[in-house]
Amino acid sequence: MTDHSTADPAGAIDYIAVEESPRFRELKKTQRSFIFPLAAFFLIWYFVYVLLAAFATDFMSQRVWGDITVGLLMGLGQFVTTFAITMGYVAFANRKLDPIATEVREELEKAEAGA
Repeated sequence: MTDHSTADPAGAIDYIAVEESPRFRELKKTQRSFIFPLAAFFLIWYFVYVLLAAFATDFMSQRVWGDITVGLLMGLGQFVTTFAITMGYVAFANRKLDPIATEVREELEKAEAGA
């Protein structure tokens, strides 16, 4: 394994070394552990909705209340899910990702200032 310093003598930051650092790897792992399961959940939910709309029209056209149908509620549920995932990600990023990203950024700024 090559020993990379954060900044070379010319003052340029070695971004490969930053990418290989334990904190940056932790940042990527933490982000991916949140994003991949939620993306899979949303894609499955979306495709279930599309497939039901295409192949289960009797089910989707069932009236729930007045002119409100199961399909309409599921369609609106897509928007609700999108906003919920977005709000959840923002809260997760503020709580888990931002502190690690701040540490990495501060380390880079120190290396750049010291060069």
